[in-house]
Amino acid sequence: MTYALGTRLIAEFIGTAIMVILGNGSVANVDLKGTKGNGSDWLVIAVGYGSGVMIPAMMFGGISGNHINPAFTLGLAFSGLFPWAEVLPYILVQFAGAMVGQLLVVAAYKPHYDLTTNTQHVLGTFSTINATKSKLNGFINEFLGSFILFIGALGITKAPFFKDNLGTAHMALGFLVMTLVASLGGPTGPALNPARDLGPRILHAILPLRHKGDSDWGYAWVPVVAPILASICAVAVYKLFFL
Repeated sequence: MTYALGTRLIAEFIGTAIMVILGNGSVANVDLKGTKGNGSDWLVIAVGYGSGVMIPAMMFGGISGNHINPAFTLGLAFSGLFPWAEVLPYILVQFAGAMVGQLLVVAAYKPHYDLTTNTQHVLGTFSTINATKSKLNGFINEFLGSFILFIGALGITKAPFFKDNLGTAHMALGFLVMTLVASLGGPTGPALNPARDLGPRILHAILPLRHKGDSDWGYAWVPVVAPILASICAVAVYKLFFL
């Protein structure tokens, strides 16, 4: 069944919002002061982001394709696998969904934002931060993680193994993201998604949080540019050899 563009855009909006709520919500649970999960380990965040991708994929994979990521939308378009006429609408609702999702995270954790004086922990619940303050390392990390994400997403959803069971394929995407966060998340977070980073970062700059500190705009281009370039390369490589 082919869904109308409006229906697919609603799915992309809701899916991206859920991804941010579950992903950044897990960071807030671990890093914000006074939460039940404060001080938990990295695995909580990995599970949060993996589920944040898996659940929308299972809900909307058969409706909108569940891009929930401007980089993936652009990568597909550059390789002729997605119509350019729909790229801008998809990206706009993805950013809108990410921002609404982040607003809901702030609403859910507002007392804990007020208690948290570590500005890096506050920013980390919105956007990515390179642990060594290196843009080069951040770029390499984001590019590598994003490349694996996008070539993996195509490989899983288009694999003959999952041909008759795309629901299982969409579940596998969650495990892919969870593993990427667990394996490559140490240096940056990671973003792997321009909307997931830039949308919440804009809100971080705007919202009157008590201890928010700087929004680190000097680094903000890295989690936008690296995933987009990685997606273009990954989709092109997959198409060249396997489609």
